Amino acid sequence: MNKKLVTTAAILGIIAIVLGAFGAHALKNVLSVEELATFETGVRYQMYHALFLLCVGSIISISEKAKKNIHTLVISGVVLFSGSIYALATNNLTSFNFKVIGFVTPIGGALLIAAWAVLFYQNSKKKA
Repeated sequence: MNKKLVTTAAILGIIAIVLGAFGAHALKNVLSVEELATFETGVRYQMYHALFLLCVGSIISISEKAKKNIHTLVISGVVLFSGSIYALATNNLTSFNFKVIGFVTPIGGALLIAAWAVLFYQNSKKKA
């Protein structure tokens, strides 16, 4: 599971860096300041959770089941949270109105919070 967590962390990190560079260079001339800031929020949260998975993969006191749950929650959360933010920020560049999927952003955020809650619970139940 640790290898899977680190691999996922690396993939999420790579994608975050690519999207961050894309936003800073290619999108800066076509998005408003607010839209670009929104796009950067998606990148930032994706990178935070790439680093989170990297840390979770290095903690030996967390059960494999908890690591699997955290992994699933983070992937789902990043796809829904950051993915919907990317779509909403670039909404004016497509013919599809991504505002209709805006409801998934808080669901993705809740999944990311749940991943951190699993880590908190796992850590709090271990003996000092």
